[in-house]
Amino acid sequence: MDGTGPTLSAGDIAYIKVISFGADSTARVRLEEDSGVQGALLAIDSASGQVKALVGGRDFNQSKFNRATQALRQVGSSFKPYVYTAAIDQGATPEDTILDVPVTFMTASGPYSPHNYDGKFEGTINLRHALAESRNVPALELAAHLGMQTVVGYAHRFGISVHIPALLTVALGAGELTLLEHTSAFTVFPNDGIRVIPSYIVKVTDYDGRVLEQNNPPVQDVISKHTARIMTSMLRDVVLHGTAIAASRMKFPVAGKTGTTNDFTDAWFIGFSPSMTCGVWIGFDQKKSLGNTETGAMAALPVWMDFMTTVHARDELPRDFPPVGEKMERRAAKQVDHSMTSQVLREPAHQRAATRDKRDMLVRSASQKTLE
Repeated sequence: MDGTGPTLSAGDIAYIKVISFGADSTARVRLEEDSGVQGALLAIDSASGQVKALVGGRDFNQSKFNRATQALRQVGSSFKPYVYTAAIDQGATPEDTILDVPVTFMTASGPYSPHNYDGKFEGTINLRHALAESRNVPALELAAHLGMQTVVGYAHRFGISVHIPALLTVALGAGELTLLEHTSAFTVFPNDGIRVIPSYIVKVTDYDGRVLEQNNPPVQDVISKHTARIMTSMLRDVVLHGTAIAASRMKFPVAGKTGTTNDFTDAWFIGFSPSMTCGVWIGFDQKKSLGNTETGAMAALPVWMDFMTTVHARDELPRDFPPVGEKMERRAAKQVDHSMTSQVLREPAHQRAATRDKRDMLVRSASQKTLE
């Protein structure tokens, strides 16, 4: 050692990587640091519910604990799609505006004055931009308007079975979920509002190939096709213009949501292509910080991109997700991103008119709010 790092002693375990073998069978190796960081990945065929890949940790020989199915971890902003789904399902549209301004909520535990990740406020923005950029204040405003019982109810409709307290901070992912249930829930979006219960076994056959038992997993209607497609378009913008923009260079359409918990303890990305939904979690078992800036976009998204690129290397996928409504029109995005003009997806006119009153309530004043 050169004196700049820790010294190895007898009995220490050194992790090495074999670089190559020489002609005399000697191996060239290099030291590999074991940071102790764990990770989990789960991939599900969205239409069939079949689990296509499951990784429960970095080394099964070192730890048998399955972090994909057993670990309950806070999910950060990857929970926000449930909040926005509740709003869209009850009549909101991606174009409806909401305030991203300083605000104080009066909660049972006292005043709560949230802030955004960047410490800034953008004023009046629309729901599409608020989700794409993962703005915290608009998500809380929306959750407070809907009521946390409603938000939690929607999460349970998506197949989340664990108890979720109806607290405002849950809208930002303070609740703990498993990667399995969280990923399975996201299959609802590319599957037009339908969730197929995840399964590991397709069928059982005998030696001659005769089917002894066929697994037909239950199917659940969760949300309307229209709501699912609107949410897919909004989650697509997370990739095209938001926190997961690194995935915009992928050669097939993907959508999803990043998640990061306090002090960079957990990093998430849950996303999907038209056929496959995949979730990735990165973190320590001891629930300690991964390090500054180790967000879902930095730590989890690259793993997700590598996996999905490999999975779809030979697939012929559609160039985009199915359209949202009966017709599309192009218009300038209002008060969202002043540096660009984007395509905004609109609901059919008759559905917009029927829900106008509900949508108008989304623009709220920046004042103290009392939560039940």
